[in-house]
Amino acid sequence: MLYRDGLSLQDLEALSKMVPTKEEEAKLANYKGDIFELGSAEKLVMAMLKIPFAFPRIEAMLYRETFEDEVFHLRKSFSMLEEACKELRSSRLFLKLLEAVLKTGNRMNVGTIRGGAKAFKLDALLKLADVKGTDGKTTLLHFVVQEIIRSEGLRVSESIMGKINQRSKSGNIEDKEENYRRMGLDLVSGLSTELCNAKKTATIDLDVLASSVTNLADGMRKLQALVEKDMIMEEKKGSFVSSMRSFLKQAETKLKELEEDENRVMLNVREITEYFHGDVSKDESNPLRIFVIVRDFLSMLDHVCKELRSSKTPRSPNPLAPFR
Repeated sequence: MLYRDGLSLQDLEALSKMVPTKEEEAKLANYKGDIFELGSAEKLVMAMLKIPFAFPRIEAMLYRETFEDEVFHLRKSFSMLEEACKELRSSRLFLKLLEAVLKTGNRMNVGTIRGGAKAFKLDALLKLADVKGTDGKTTLLHFVVQEIIRSEGLRVSESIMGKINQRSKSGNIEDKEENYRRMGLDLVSGLSTELCNAKKTATIDLDVLASSVTNLADGMRKLQALVEKDMIMEEKKGSFVSSMRSFLKQAETKLKELEEDENRVMLNVREITEYFHGDVSKDESNPLRIFVIVRDFLSMLDHVCKELRSSKTPRSPNPLAPFR
């Protein structure tokens, strides 16, 4: 009989790739020649075919051996997705940035059909760097970030620690403005870290996740059929069936929990997408596209913050003048 003891994961994987086709199995079963004329692989397959359910047993053992790792990695991915949704919904600074983008767009479109908008699709964030001022360098994203870092700097300066920090420094109005800017820039620069799971989620392939859960469920059904139907007469008191039944009892519970996790997380993804991006189209090729947009936007934001950190605060009587 074939049992798990003595077979490594590599052994099981190698043996699982040696499953013969029906034609190959028939040829080996009817082989009348000298067995020494066969290759080592053919000899091994021939020997295994003499053991009842040899290859189904191998597949069952391989399934059991990899089950925990599969569940662990899937749970980790679902947990990342869940945290990504929480980050987007709870990030005050991200919402503040979206509000600033909306206000800026409305100010630029006063008197036009696009003025007075109450919302926008997140795709628009990726276009902010395309709108450049008359200097050919300053973009709309620069302007939005400059407004945010000043307002955030003022907010921080009003905090207890901010006031203590302000008192410890003397200086004129320009120095204070630069201090507001520095504190605000520190906060905005940290948004990528705050939304770290949202960025990581952009790399997840949802189809792969879904197919992994499906494959686990299919494998479990095959294993259940093997030990409860196919082998029930072959091995009534055998340790293989007993061992697999014990495994199945625990694995069924874990698989059910995993499927519940998947359903809950996908509902969260749908809700967060609709919250920020409007109705979710059934034809959307990537349900996680919102996170791809956020990742790319944060990359642009980091670049702008780096530029602003090495430059002086621009002064203009009309902050939107460069874009007129």
